[in-house]
Amino acid sequence: MNQVLPIAQPLFERVVGLRRALHRQPELSGAEHRSADRVAERLEGLGLAPRRAGGTGVMVDLPGRGDGPLVALRADLDALPIQEETGLAFASETAGVMHACGHDGHTAMVYGAVELLLEDPAPVPVRLLWQPAEERGVGALAMIEDGAMDGVGMIFGGHVDRRYTAGTLVVTEGAVNASTDVFEIEIHGQQGHGARPHEAVDAVVVGSLLVTAIQTIVSREVDPSFPSVVSIGTFQAGTAPNVIAGHATLQGTIRAQGQEVRDALAKSIERISISIGQLHGAQVQVRLIPGTPPLINSPEMAALARVAAIDVVGEENVVPLRTANMGGEDFSYYLQHAPGAYIRYGSQVPGIEGHPAHSSRFDIDERALAFGAAWLAAVARLAGARLAADEVRAGQEA
Repeated sequence: MNQVLPIAQPLFERVVGLRRALHRQPELSGAEHRSADRVAERLEGLGLAPRRAGGTGVMVDLPGRGDGPLVALRADLDALPIQEETGLAFASETAGVMHACGHDGHTAMVYGAVELLLEDPAPVPVRLLWQPAEERGVGALAMIEDGAMDGVGMIFGGHVDRRYTAGTLVVTEGAVNASTDVFEIEIHGQQGHGARPHEAVDAVVVGSLLVTAIQTIVSREVDPSFPSVVSIGTFQAGTAPNVIAGHATLQGTIRAQGQEVRDALAKSIERISISIGQLHGAQVQVRLIPGTPPLINSPEMAALARVAAIDVVGEENVVPLRTANMGGEDFSYYLQHAPGAYIRYGSQVPGIEGHPAHSSRFDIDERALAFGAAWLAAVARLAGARLAADEVRAGQEA
């Protein structure tokens, strides 16, 4: 990467310093107290008045050059229950907890955008959100409940991505993240002696048939052009080798990039499970635990995000996602309240492909922080101009 960093060196150093401080002291979902304090202290040092939201989140509004609906920019604060093995000089000092998904970087980027927007304000006020508990998929809802989206006209955010080099911004129209529902299947058969299976209803057999049958849903009931996944992660049954299990529990996840496919997958799992139970004389109950919705960038919002990205890195460095991303992201809840877009920031460590997110050796190229901060500020100004123009137009038509 030969690009010049799009922010001044002193600001870049402050952004990197914040990221490293957060990385040293990571906190799990719902426990981001020190992280929130650190962000709030930085904001107060700029003369701002941050407030807590979502339990352990932080929210602050910046003035714009004029009034109107706000533009919101969002970051996440939480880390993961992973023992760090990066060997970094600023590695986690908390045993068994690590920023293995880049949320420390996201937090620093949004802070960098604050300084940029104080220097050159957007046409409308900008709200900055540092939310807790993204990894549990509940932080966005907590922030929304505390008023994070009140008065917001558009919202933007992003995620580091080690598959792309720093200086690359990944902007995709359509599905960016999948839904993340969980299902649980309870099988009630009849326990019996292993030597006399005819006297029992074997929950292990029923469960095994379900594992096999459920795998056919995606391959035989879903249009192949719509990426989706159904995976069973746990299968618990039995108490002894000579006892036929009368009870079994299966748990799994459903991932889809569209609401219709998401609904169809859940219905298929229930239909197949109950039918196989009836076939073998077992009672089967299916429980669906809804997760985050699919995250979908509308064409209009993706286009706006792309223009801002081109302003920061040039058209040759703005690319779409190469493959479907089946991970979840609770940013999707914000898009139920206002239009917006979610992008990815290239962050591959120079010279190596890098270790995947949620691994003990995950790291990022810190130059990505500069490009992320610059894009967030640019998209806030561009979206603010759009919202301000819409307000003028609405007033003229009234």
